[in-house]
Amino acid sequence: MKKTLLAIAAATLMTVMPAANAAWVVIDPSNLAQNILTAARTLEQINNQIRQLQNEAQMLTNDARNLTSLDFSALNELRATLSATNHLIQQAQGLAFNVSQMETDFARLYPDTYSATISGSQMAIDARTRWRNSLEALRTATKVQSQAVQNFASDEQTLVNLVNRSQSATGALQAAQATNQLLALQARQAMQAQQLQITQDRAAALEQARQVAIQERAREVRRRFQGDGTPYTPHTVNFYGN
Repeated sequence: MKKTLLAIAAATLMTVMPAANAAWVVIDPSNLAQNILTAARTLEQINNQIRQLQNEAQMLTNDARNLTSLDFSALNELRATLSATNHLIQQAQGLAFNVSQMETDFARLYPDTYSATISGSQMAIDARTRWRNSLEALRTATKVQSQAVQNFASDEQTLVNLVNRSQSATGALQAAQATNQLLALQARQAMQAQQLQITQDRAAALEQARQVAIQERAREVRRRFQGDGTPYTPHTVNFYGN
């Protein structure tokens, strides 16, 4: 009996031991290392995605800055100053700036020669008109000069504003817009210089034409005074019939 009990106990112990050993070995070291590497790689991928998203967010921020429009425009000021000078030229009196009208008036008032059908009084009237044209051309030139001087103060302030906004531009669009307006200011000043040069050259040309017309009128007056008959020839006269 005793031997039987010992045999049963031994068999029971042999049966329980493998189950106990199986309960103790829960984690496999090789699987644990593999899982750690997988988790590290996954974390690295997540970090890379986060950095990529951050870079894309920064690119969008930069794009937003580059697309920000400049909150300043000098276009109206530039157009106003240019319009003021144009208005002075359009108001010019005397010989017209219109090409066809100018050619007609110039041919009548500044002829190459005077015909015999033009009266002396008409020549005097034309001479007065030529003098008036020269005077009005000089007046227009001085007005444009005065307007150009007045524009200097406005141009200086506009230049300061555009430079300040160009230097403080937050993006490419603002910098480009400020640069374009600076170029527009330069173009407007160049056009003003052309307008001033035109009025000055016009005044000089009309005065030169007037001097030529004066010489032609003097020649015609002298010709009419002398007449076309036979000039008088002096000869000796005998008062006593000898």
